[in-house]
Amino acid sequence: MHIVILVTAKDEAQAQRIAEKLVAEKLAACANIVPGIQSIFRWEGKVDRAREVLLVLKSRRRHFPVIVKTVKAMHSYDVPEVIALPIIEGNKDYLNWLTEST
Repeated sequence: MHIVILVTAKDEAQAQRIAEKLVAEKLAACANIVPGIQSIFRWEGKVDRAREVLLVLKSRRRHFPVIVKTVKAMHSYDVPEVIALPIIEGNKDYLNWLTEST
């Protein structure tokens, strides 16, 4: 199964390091870095805000456990966001490329 994985990072440099490692190791076929997101979240009993960067990864479900482990090892947050969403449909050629790239 193909998946999209969302990871928030503290800045573009951190997102880029994570993305490059995952793509280089064929754990993700592609990574998009979306700067300038505003996050509002509950942390340690209070509502907080942060400017963050969103990392959007395309991969396969079987790689998810290793992706989580890699992100956690490289991330500065105590509890980084790493969530997967299924790709239920897509351009067949793109999905074939995704499979071949991972």
